[in-house]
Amino acid sequence: MTFKEKVSNLLDEALKERPELFLIELKITEANKIMVTLDGDNGVNLQDCIDVSRAIEHNLDREEHDFSLEVASAGATSPLINKRQYKKNIGRTLKVTTQTEKIEAELTGATDEHIVLEWKAREPKKVGKGKETVQKRAEVPYGDIKEAVVVIKF
Repeated sequence: MTFKEKVSNLLDEALKERPELFLIELKITEANKIMVTLDGDNGVNLQDCIDVSRAIEHNLDREEHDFSLEVASAGATSPLINKRQYKKNIGRTLKVTTQTEKIEAELTGATDEHIVLEWKAREPKKVGKGKETVQKRAEVPYGDIKEAVVVIKF
């Protein structure tokens, strides 16, 4: 079993014990620097990172492989990657870039196939001059999303 496979298996075991957490990214460099990025249905706290780090580190032999380990949560401004991230962010405003457009809207739903975005837009009136505010809704398949980021508002 390679070093990468061993780390991956240890990480899988650690996440099985914590089903509310899920993996965003696992990187292992040529110099055996292990970088784990996690997210969770209820967020990720420091203790979650410590627990996953210990589950990996205590089961690797530094005599066999010299390594460094970094376990972190997905940042607030990190793009959404996993479908579970969309589901946990329902009700928040996203900035979504698709193949053809950019939409900043409220995420009102997320299924296994697509996300649902809703927003208000000013459009010319159908009759007469001026503009009116209309409610827009779009179902965007995951395959069409180039990038989606949660908009942080203060």
